[in-house]
Amino acid sequence: MSLLDTLQLTHPIIQAPMAGATTPELALTVSDFGGLGSLGAGTTSPEVLNEQINTIKSRTDRPFMINLMVLSEHESNTFTSDIPAWLDEYYQKNQIDISLPERPALRFADQLQVLYDNPVPVASFTFGIISAEQVQHLQSLGTRVVGTANHPHEAKAWADIGADAVCVQGVEAGGHRGGWLPQSETDPLGLLTLISQTRACTDIPLIAAGGIMTGQDIKAVQTAGAEMAQIGTAFLTTDKCGINDIYKQALLDASTGKRSSETRLTRLFSGKQARGLLNDYLRDFAPFESADTLPPYPQLNAMTKALRAHAKKNDDAEHQSLWAGQGVAQVRQENTIALLERLIAVG
Repeated sequence: MSLLDTLQLTHPIIQAPMAGATTPELALTVSDFGGLGSLGAGTTSPEVLNEQINTIKSRTDRPFMINLMVLSEHESNTFTSDIPAWLDEYYQKNQIDISLPERPALRFADQLQVLYDNPVPVASFTFGIISAEQVQHLQSLGTRVVGTANHPHEAKAWADIGADAVCVQGVEAGGHRGGWLPQSETDPLGLLTLISQTRACTDIPLIAAGGIMTGQDIKAVQTAGAEMAQIGTAFLTTDKCGINDIYKQALLDASTGKRSSETRLTRLFSGKQARGLLNDYLRDFAPFESADTLPPYPQLNAMTKALRAHAKKNDDAEHQSLWAGQGVAQVRQENTIALLERLIAVG
């Protein structure tokens, strides 16, 4: 049975789980509309995550999704390199205090335990793959498991361990790339090509993500072989989204020609490839983009946290991570329901 039918969704729409941008209110709105609302919880403490799950459960009986970032104990525990010289110089020049945490990220095992103790209808995972035993345990609790893939081999790996569906994320997508195999970075695939090549190696239900902004786009990915569409950038400028006003205005300015709508894949903010609007930070430090000179994720992400916080405090869009997909020129300032109604208004 398809995921759409299993969850009894009215519409083949998943609101993307964008960590730091999604809110329980956004997820609730989408789920109550008949799509699948979601929370990006990869940067959320276990205690807060448990509270957010309880909030959603108390306000709707519709299915929703929680997304976690798969990190090893070593990745979340260890700083293996110092702050890059160019970043340290920026902090000194702008008199920004930086105090690194003891560990660069939350423990994935602690977050996953929340989903064991407080089961949710759907759990999705990005940045890596969990074990077949973990998949089976989640499913035994009534949770549907969704993987993320940037390459057909990653999708096949999720199928092989029994996942219920895979979100195939094309190179057009905004925010962080969800894959983990080297091929996902060295040979990035556009969404339609990714769907086609994944369909050739597995029959697991597919969720399409990357550049989807309209109802016509949803129809196109369904025709190509995806069951559902996961949409992120279009929701960023709606009323229920949790991003700050300066970030939101930058996206709207990109849609009206007040600033360039050019996006770029970069590792400069977090150490992992992510797509965002081009700004001064990406221009100024482009020479340091090489993976060989950057700390990996989540280490660099922890190192740039003070830079991003300083920019947000000072209403500075040029040194924030303005994550957005290639469809950013089509965003609108609107309420979430208006966007959802537009997405389904296709003859």
